[in-house]
Amino acid sequence: MEFNKLVRDKIPDIIRSKGAKAITHIAGDAEYENALRAKLHEEVGEFLEDISIEEAADVLEVVRAICEFKGVDLNDIEEVRFNKAEDRGGFEQRIILERTE
Repeated sequence: MEFNKLVRDKIPDIIRSKGAKAITHIAGDAEYENALRAKLHEEVGEFLEDISIEEAADVLEVVRAICEFKGVDLNDIEEVRFNKAEDRGGFEQRIILERTE
């Protein structure tokens, strides 16, 4: 079976424990960044098909990995998120903007 995609660190061990052979390589920076982007698309798609804690956790894990790779502190993200919510609000009121005139 061909995959050619980023997998979690323990997946090769899990595959081997089931008696199969896992052919892998370690991505360089450019390949890793592209693989993270592709993985985020994959996980968001899965989350939108099945909005569950499991799928949300997968999305967050990829976002965490991207942030770590790019040197972005998750606490900084939370601070920006909080400030935006304070300034512009969140999405709790379910407002749909139809148009402006």
